[in-house]
Order: sequence, then C-alpha cells, then structure tokens
Amino acid sequence: MESNFGEGESNHHVIDMWKVDPDRLASMQLKISENPKLLSKAAGRRSCCIFRVPQGLIEANGKAYQPRIVSIGPYHRGQPRLNMIEEHKWRYLGSLLSRTQTKGLTLEKLLEAIAPLENEARECYSETIQLDSHEFIEMMVLDGCFIIELFRKVGKLVPFEHGDPLITMAWILPFFYRDFLKLENQIPLFILQRLFEISQLPGETTALTTPTLSFLAMEFFNYSLQRPDEVINTTSSSLCTANHLLDLVRSSFVVVEETEKNRITTPTHVIHCVSKLRRAGIKLIPGKLNESFLHVTFRHGVIEMPMITMDDFMTSFLLNCVAFEQCYSGCFTKQFTTYVTLLDCLINTYRDVEYLCDRNIIENHFGTEGEVASFINNAGKDVAVDLDLCYLSRLFNEVHEYYRNSWHVQWASFKYTYFDTPWSFISALAALVLLILTIGQTYFAAYDYFDGSNS
Repeated sequence: MESNFGEGESNHHVIDMWKVDPDRLASMQLKISENPKLLSKAAGRRSCCIFRVPQGLIEANGKAYQPRIVSIGPYHRGQPRLNMIEEHKWRYLGSLLSRTQTKGLTLEKLLEAIAPLENEARECYSETIQLDSHEFIEMMVLDGCFIIELFRKVGKLVPFEHGDPLITMAWILPFFYRDFLKLENQIPLFILQRLFEISQLPGETTALTTPTLSFLAMEFFNYSLQRPDEVINTTSSSLCTANHLLDLVRSSFVVVEETEKNRITTPTHVIHCVSKLRRAGIKLIPGKLNESFLHVTFRHGVIEMPMITMDDFMTSFLLNCVAFEQCYSGCFTKQFTTYVTLLDCLINTYRDVEYLCDRNIIENHFGTEGEVASFINNAGKDVAVDLDLCYLSRLFNEVHEYYRNSWHVQWASFKYTYFDTPWSFISALAALVLLILTIGQTYFAAYDYFDGSNS
C-alpha cells in the first residue's frame, strides 16, 4: 500500500513540475493556422489540374515522370541539368518578338496580357508556388512563348533559324515530345491560348485556314503518335476543354462511353492472362487500324484490341496519363487507368507479350518481350480503379463468364492440347489411326477365334 501510494505521489509530482513551453505552444498554434503547401487545400478542386506525381507511382516506374531536357512550369524550374534548353527559351522569345514588335506587340504587352490570369494559373497547381508575381508571370510568358514558337516552327508557319540546334540535332525533338506531355511539366492551356492569340500574325496560315493552337499541338505530337488526319481535325475543331497539353492529347484517345450499355448490377471480376484465356477458347484479334487503342470490345469469345505501339514515347505518355487520372478530381472517366489495368490482367510473362505481338495487338519498339511485360506490370501497381464503374466493366464480366463456362473450357482445352500446332495435330492423328488399327486387329483376331471354335 505504501509503495503504491508513493509511486502515485511521485507521478503527481512530475506532472506538477511539467510546464507548457510558451515558444513551443506558439509554434504549434502557427502550424495549426498555416495552410498546407505541398498539397494545397485547392488540390481537390476541378481548377487544380497540375500535380506532383504520387510517390507510389514514382517508386514503381522510376524517372518516367521527370523532364529529361526541358522544364515547363514551376516544379522543375531552375534545375541545372535543364539549363541548356533554358537558354534557348530566351532565344525563341526573342525570335517571336522580332516579328511582333513591328506590329505593336512588345514584351511589356505580353506580360500585361498574362498578369490578370496569374491567380487563376496559380490555382492550377497542387502545390503553393513560392514565386512572387513578377517571377511567376515571367515564367508563364517565357515557357508559353517557347512552346508556341516551337509549335509554329515545326508546323512550318515560321521558319527555323539557319542551323538552329533544336532542329538540326536529331535527338532533341523526341525529348520535347515526351517532356511536354509529363504531368509535372505543364502550364495551363488557357495561358498558352492567350499567348497564342495575341502573338498571331495575319500571315500565319496554312493553305486554306488559320490553324488553331490545338491543331498545331496535335500536329506537333503526331510525329510520335502517328494518328490519322481525321482524329487530329476532330480534336482541333471541337470545343477545347482540356486543362493542359497532356490532357489535350489524352482526350484525343478517350472513347465515347455508352453508359447504359456498360452499367452493371453485379460486382466486376478481373480476368485471366492471355495464356489462360486462350486455353478457354477466348481469342484476341487486332481492332480497326485507325481506332484508339482504348476501344476494346468482346463478342462471341473474341477480344478485339486495336494495336498499340510500345516505345519510349508511348510508355511515358501512358504513365503520365494514368498519373493525371489518379490525381485530378475532375477526371470522371479514367480510361487510361482502366486500359493499363486490362493490360496488367492480360500480361503475366513474356509469352503473353509474345502472343500479343504475333497477333498485331502490340507493336514492340520498347525492348524485349520480358521488358514490355515488366513495364506493364509496374504500370498497374498502386493505381486505384473502380472496375464496377469503369468503361470496360461489362467487358471484364463477359470475359469472366465466358471463361467460367465449363463447355467452352473443356472443348477449348481439347483443341489447345491436340490442335494448337501442326505437330500436335499430326501426333493426335497418328494416335487415332493407331487406336483404330489396334481395335481392328483385336476385332479380327477375336472373330477368327470364335469362328474357329464354332467350326
């Protein structure tokens, strides 16, 4: 009893001795009152569309989200490894001004045109940008004019300077195609649109029309995408509601969802890999040549998938589209995430990739079949997708039900085992002939025996 009392008295004494540190208390109160900076409160709004890529995706896919040679916007601004192109941004701004100053568009007017859009532009970033107004507006003008001037030069509306290294050195433009479509490397499209409008001169026309910014952008990226002309024209002529260049190009692939057709009332099931689906009699064939690779269908035991070219550009583009869909609250149709999930289901090993390449569903310029399989499996890691609400939910369930049908599985397994290759067919045929001959021999031997007994 005395020992317990003494212990309690000691604890009470310690509590009496402990006092709140006023400085620590003030520090805590300050942290309570401060707004988050690395993921601002505005990050959940639809106006916020440019994000830092989540750490889980970076751990799965490495440096696929970082710009390699050019920084656009604030997230990678000032990095020494990107300074080479930073110098050329000023040269391109000078090139633009040399044409527009005679028409009254000076550097001062460019800055004044973007200044009213500063707050709206800041709200597009998920982080609080630690730049003052002058620095922020300068960055928007410099980066925006560089992109627009490059689009015009590549689109042959404005000539390149003689010997311009950005065009004469073959390795640079392919990096621009990738870097301009990275989620962390964006500026708002309305900034680009404003700069494009005020810097456009009457002579900048194609054969019949004045090109839009969307058209020039799609033409620029089409050196890697190789999309048909009708897709570029449709994307360019429709009312542009994209948030930035990544969103613009992404939207050109998105297929129109048939909501009622895809709505289901039962839980959606994931599907098996290509090898197992083939054993169940499910075939995979290439879709129409000019269709988006997102347009995947399933009818009568056949999955139809338009061809996708796996190369450095496409793998970077896929990953950044998925990252955008994972972060942006206004992205209701996560079709790239769903498509990557489908590929992740279909591909387990290099053999699955090998079959899809043989079927002209994947065109591999990325590496070995094993490297493609590894990329797909990593791309599907740590992504959130609601299969019940995705655009392929009905396809997932129909493939699952077809696979579960025992008659399909048994018949397909028989065909896969005995008729998959010419040699297996010849072996099965030889075994059948041998069986028939054995039965015939047994029959005639028995017949001779019983006929002799009767005699």
